Parts: sequence; C-alpha cells; structure tokens
Amino acid sequence: MEAALKPYATSNVARYTSYPTAREFSSGVGAGEVNHWLSCVGNDEEISLYLHIPFCEKICWYCACATTAPNGHARVADYVQSVKAEIGLWAARLGGNGRVSRIHFGGGSPNMLACGELSSIMRSIQDAFNVCPDADIAMELDPRTLTEDFIDTMSAVGVTRASLGVQTLAPLVQEKINRIQPRQQITKAVSHMRKSGIKEVSFDLMYGLPGQTVEDCVEAANYAALIGVNRLSVFGYAHVPWFVSRQRAIDDASLPGVEARYDQVRAFDDVLLSKGFAGIGFDHYALADDSISRAQKNGTLRRNFQGFTDDPCQTLIGIGESSISSFRQGYAQNEKKRPDWLSAISDGQLPVARGYELSPDDRLRSEIIELLLCYLEVDVETVCACHNTPIGKVSDCLSALEPLQRDGLCELDGGLVKIPRNRKFFARQVAAKFDSFVMDAGQHAVAV
Repeated sequence: MEAALKPYATSNVARYTSYPTAREFSSGVGAGEVNHWLSCVGNDEEISLYLHIPFCEKICWYCACATTAPNGHARVADYVQSVKAEIGLWAARLGGNGRVSRIHFGGGSPNMLACGELSSIMRSIQDAFNVCPDADIAMELDPRTLTEDFIDTMSAVGVTRASLGVQTLAPLVQEKINRIQPRQQITKAVSHMRKSGIKEVSFDLMYGLPGQTVEDCVEAANYAALIGVNRLSVFGYAHVPWFVSRQRAIDDASLPGVEARYDQVRAFDDVLLSKGFAGIGFDHYALADDSISRAQKNGTLRRNFQGFTDDPCQTLIGIGESSISSFRQGYAQNEKKRPDWLSAISDGQLPVARGYELSPDDRLRSEIIELLLCYLEVDVETVCACHNTPIGKVSDCLSALEPLQRDGLCELDGGLVKIPRNRKFFARQVAAKFDSFVMDAGQHAVAV
C-alpha cells in the first residue's frame, strides 16, 4: 500500500446507507410525524417492506447486528405474533394506499423462523397490504441452520432471492469467529435452492477477520464464482469491541493489519473481476444479467439500508424491533428494546422511537453522496441545479477534496468529482467531505 493511502485506510468513516446517518436520529421525530408521512403515500405508489428477525441459533463474535440467541423457540414464536400485529398497524395507517413491490427479511437469521411462521407472516402481509403479484422477495440466511424444508417453504411463499452469510471458508478463521460452516453445507444449500426454483443467490463475504489471509479471500472468491452465485457483497470486518461487547471474544493480536486488509480486499476484487463479475459501487459485485448490474448501466442504482440496490421505492417500511423506515420526508427507527417495542404495539401505536426529518440541504448532500458511492462520480453542479441551489453551497466541500485529489483518491474538474476505479475502496472518504455533521469516529469502522 502506498504510504499516502494509509491514513485514509485507517480513518473511521460512515457506510452511508442513509444520509444523515442513524447517529443523527433523535426522539424529536416519532409516531406522529410518521403517521403524517404515511398519509402522503400515493394510492398506486410502490413501497418496500423490511422485516427484522433478531435471532440467531449461535452468535458469531464478529457480528454487530441487532440479534440474540433465543435459547428455545418460545421467544421467536412470541416475536412472530407481535410482528404480525405491527404489520396490521402500518397497513392501517396507509389506509389501503401503496403497492408492496419489495419484501426483504433480514436479521439476525430469518431462517430461525419455523416454516409455518414464515408462511404465517407472508399471509399477514398479503392480507394487510396490496402486494404486487411479481413482488421481489429476498431473504438473508444462515447456512448453518438452513434446512431443505425451510428452502421449500421459501419457494412456496414466493421468495425470489436468497443471500447466504458465508463470510469465509477457512476453518481456522471460522473457529476464531465462532461460525463453523463446512463448504459442503453451503454447496448443498445452494443446490437445493435452485432445485426449489430460487435462482437468484447472493453471498456475503468478509475480509479483515482474525487469522484471515489473502489466500483465504482468493479461495472464497473462486468458490463463489464456481458455484455460480449471481451477486456478492464484500465487507471489511469492523472491530469495535467498545461498542459491540461480543467482539471482545476476538483476540486483537490475531487481526490483520491495515496493509494485510488492503491486500485482502484487492484480492477479492481481482478474482471477482477476472471471473466476469462487474464491480457495483465500492463493495458489491454482480453478473452482467443481475438486476443491480442493469441498474448501474441504466442509471437507476441506489443505496439504502440493505446496501446497493435496484429498489426504486421512496417509501420503505421497517417492521420489527430496531428496524429503520425511510420516507421522502425522512427516517424513522423502531424501539430497540423489546419491552418498549411490545408496549407500543399492544397500545395500538407504531413502535417508532426516533427519527430524522430531512431539510433541503440534507436532500442535496444525500443525492451527492449516493451518486458518488453508486457510480464513483458525480456532477455536483448538475445536482445543485436540480435542487435549485447554487454550487457555492458546497464549494467548501469541493475545496476539502483537494488534498484527496493530490493523494490520488479522486479527480476534480470544476464541479465534476470522479473516483478512479482502483481507489473505489476509499469512496466513503470522498463522500464524507459532503457530510455536514461532525463524525464520531467511535461509531464508525475503518475505511478499508
């Protein structure tokens, strides 16, 4: 790694799945504001649903997701009943408006649900909302607990895409992160999904894990290409044990250093590009016929809480504890603590704890950041013109990019900002110069 890149690689920066980020949310926005935002949804407007399933059979030490081990299925079953009640609350506020064209199950591990519980949730959604017949239904899965019966149920309820949390194939690394999943287990799961008619399969892979090597990353990338996945995301492990207590089980001394992490992410990139995948944004990859590849080509690629996506919906309703919703007017997050979440639902109230209402300046900066991360370039002057804002509003941001230009992270031509393809791993640093909020480094991971 060039010496000039090291300070950027080790700096903390947001992932910008929203702008502003969730750390700016406050209790000043609650259920009252969200009720009004829902009343603005058009009768025929397409909307998305996200359902959070906050359970895993066994907790991985690297994980920073909102999830717990239920120690028996009773807690999961109770949670399902509350999720179905919350579905009814959101649908009632919509008053029949909106058409659901996207449904995403995340977690945790959604395959912690029993087969009947998944079917029951889908029936509740169908009964409560206007669901498009060709709705895209995606589900995140833990290969360790995925059964053939659950895959068959996924197919029966219309799941169109499955994302497997593979992370790494290296047995030593799996031991160090408390996630043992033999390769043949993953292969068997992918094979049965395709037999069941679920053709769109994605992998989540990681670098920077304890004990991980470049060779481990090359092996995982080659396996993904060999098994024929359509899409991948490659995430760097964020070691924040002061923020995520379970990460204290990981020995700091076993973590790859900054240069090793950089070599690992470049190895992933080299292998996947050589195998015919297109780079999407700064950390996704997809085959040419995948929907996000097409979206990148036709200019409709977006970034939301699930990462890079072709989802065009301006309204995304988050269901389940800690879920985040997105509207034209702003963001809203559900209660994180289960008793508070349950209490709101039992009172017939949306379980919204906090949120953020977007200002015109937020919308301008959000679009600039999103375009930069999706396409690695943005014409700032054009975006400003679309927002009826003089470019001088962000001239200080362009000036702040000049040191990054000198170090090769971006190219400036007036209001045009470009990130070279070989510097895409630093795209978030470039985007961060348009962030008007003071960044709390302790809440964000290192860039590479």
